[in-house]
Amino acid sequence: MRTFFDCFTSLFQYLRTWTAIGLLVLVVTWSFPAQAASRIDPQLEQQVLQVIREHPEVIIESVQAYQQQQQQKVKQEQEGFLQNLKTNPQTVIGDSPTTGSTKSKTLLIEFSDFQCPYCAEAHKTLKELLAKYPDKIRLVYKNLPLVSIHAEALPAATAAWAAYQQGKFWEYHDALFTNQKQLGKALYLEIAKKLNLDLGKFKRDLTLANPAITKDIQLAEKLAVSGTPFFVINSPTFSGVVQLADIENILTSAK
Repeated sequence: MRTFFDCFTSLFQYLRTWTAIGLLVLVVTWSFPAQAASRIDPQLEQQVLQVIREHPEVIIESVQAYQQQQQQKVKQEQEGFLQNLKTNPQTVIGDSPTTGSTKSKTLLIEFSDFQCPYCAEAHKTLKELLAKYPDKIRLVYKNLPLVSIHAEALPAATAAWAAYQQGKFWEYHDALFTNQKQLGKALYLEIAKKLNLDLGKFKRDLTLANPAITKDIQLAEKLAVSGTPFFVINSPTFSGVVQLADIENILTSAK
């Protein structure tokens, strides 16, 4: 059975080399007199530089050992996540929004970003799948706002969470993706009005969303999820990371 670890092995191998190079540069940078004279004794500085010149492999080996430890840690997190998904799915679902059949044996976890164009496309496909297989799938939404490249991802997630507190997450979720190019404060309030939300409560809940969103982000980090949309599925025929294009095949093969 395919696991998270299988999907990320090549990524870790790639990062290991570049992390080693980065650490080497960092050590050298720290050793420059102009930047570290007030912190590092000149004699110690020369000793450090000499070690780097004569034994650069020591740094590489240390970084490789660290990367192996981190890789093993991530693998354990991934395996634990999949095990919980199989044996105690509610611990994975937590307080996250869900839609679809609550009796379905197929649970699909989605990590998504409201400003991600690929997530908007995935949203259309998921809507079609849920309509086509209403009794075969239960979708769980997890927030992974990519704040470094999407300025409105976190505010949009916050607004959706506030709508969730009034039982309107999926309607709000759909409206955000439909109007993705207009994300901003004006849109968030406009959607809330159209959905007849209690605006006072909505605005108060905007200030309370951070812990729930942070929890989703931390889970994604533990699992080494680096992009969106990202899917994990547990069904009678398959458990693990899945591509959106493969989900329908898994649904039709499930008994």
